[in-house]
Amino acid sequence: MTVLDDWVTAVCAELGLDPAPVPVPTVLDLARDVAHQVVRPGAPVTAYLLGLAVGQGADPVAAASRLAELAGTWPVELGGGRPAD
Repeated sequence: MTVLDDWVTAVCAELGLDPAPVPVPTVLDLARDVAHQVVRPGAPVTAYLLGLAVGQGADPVAAASRLAELAGTWPVELGGGRPAD
Protein backbone atom coordinates (compact mmCIF):
# COMPACT_ATOMS: atom_id res chain seq x y z
CA MET A 1 0.00 0.00 0.00
CA THR A 2 1.08 3.54 -0.67
CA VAL A 3 0.81 6.43 1.75
CA LEU A 4 -2.15 7.69 -0.30
CA ASP A 5 -3.88 4.30 -0.04
CA ASP A 6 -3.29 4.33 3.72
CA TRP A 7 -4.66 7.88 3.95
CA VAL A 8 -7.79 7.08 1.93
CA THR A 9 -8.42 3.99 4.05
CA ALA A 10 -8.00 5.97 7.29
CA VAL A 11 -10.22 8.84 6.09
CA CYS A 12 -12.92 6.43 4.98
CA ALA A 13 -12.80 4.67 8.36
CA GLU A 14 -13.08 8.03 10.13
CA LEU A 15 -16.08 9.04 7.98
CA GLY A 16 -17.76 5.62 7.98
CA LEU A 17 -17.25 5.11 4.24
CA ASP A 18 -16.23 2.07 2.20
CA PRO A 19 -12.88 2.83 0.52
CA ALA A 20 -13.41 0.26 -2.25
CA PRO A 21 -15.41 2.47 -4.63
CA VAL A 22 -13.22 5.57 -4.17
CA PRO A 23 -11.95 6.44 -7.69
CA VAL A 24 -8.59 7.84 -6.57
CA PRO A 25 -7.00 8.00 -10.06
CA THR A 26 -10.09 9.76 -11.43
CA VAL A 27 -10.05 12.39 -8.69
CA LEU A 28 -6.30 12.93 -9.08
CA ASP A 29 -6.61 13.31 -12.85
CA LEU A 30 -9.43 15.82 -12.47
CA ALA A 31 -7.48 17.81 -9.87
CA ARG A 32 -4.46 17.89 -12.19
CA ASP A 33 -6.56 19.08 -15.12
CA VAL A 34 -8.18 21.87 -13.12
CA ALA A 35 -4.90 22.93 -11.48
CA HIS A 36 -3.09 23.15 -14.82
CA GLN A 37 -5.86 24.38 -17.10
CA VAL A 38 -7.91 26.66 -14.85
CA VAL A 39 -6.29 27.68 -11.55
CA ARG A 40 -4.44 25.70 -8.88
CA PRO A 41 -6.82 26.45 -5.97
CA GLY A 42 -9.67 25.22 -8.14
CA ALA A 43 -8.41 21.64 -7.85
CA PRO A 44 -9.49 20.91 -4.25
CA VAL A 45 -12.68 22.94 -4.65
CA THR A 46 -13.58 20.98 -7.79
CA ALA A 47 -12.84 17.69 -6.03
CA TYR A 48 -15.18 18.75 -3.23
CA LEU A 49 -17.90 19.69 -5.72
CA LEU A 50 -17.44 16.34 -7.46
CA GLY A 51 -17.94 14.68 -4.06
CA LEU A 52 -21.15 16.62 -3.52
CA ALA A 53 -22.44 15.55 -6.93
CA VAL A 54 -21.54 11.91 -6.26
CA GLY A 55 -23.27 12.16 -2.89
CA GLN A 56 -26.41 13.17 -4.77
CA GLY A 57 -26.16 10.17 -7.07
CA ALA A 58 -23.87 11.26 -9.94
CA ASP A 59 -21.54 8.66 -11.43
CA PRO A 60 -18.05 9.74 -10.30
CA VAL A 61 -16.26 8.80 -13.51
CA ALA A 62 -18.85 10.43 -15.79
CA ALA A 63 -19.02 13.59 -13.67
CA ALA A 64 -15.22 13.86 -13.49
CA SER A 65 -15.02 13.41 -17.25
CA ARG A 66 -17.49 16.26 -17.80
CA LEU A 67 -15.55 18.52 -15.43
CA ALA A 68 -12.21 17.65 -17.04
CA GLU A 69 -13.72 18.51 -20.42
CA LEU A 70 -14.94 21.83 -19.01
CA ALA A 71 -11.46 22.55 -17.63
CA GLY A 72 -9.95 21.75 -21.02
CA THR A 73 -12.14 24.35 -22.69
CA TRP A 74 -11.65 27.00 -20.02
CA PRO A 75 -10.54 30.24 -21.72
CA VAL A 76 -6.97 31.40 -21.37
CA GLU A 77 -6.66 35.03 -20.34
CA LEU A 78 -5.57 37.42 -23.04
CA GLY A 79 -1.82 37.93 -23.05
CA GLY A 80 -1.07 34.22 -22.84
CA GLY A 81 -0.91 31.68 -20.06
CA ARG A 82 -3.24 30.92 -17.24
CA PRO A 83 -4.08 33.50 -14.60
CA ALA A 84 -1.78 33.60 -11.57
CA ASP A 85 -2.96 31.71 -8.48
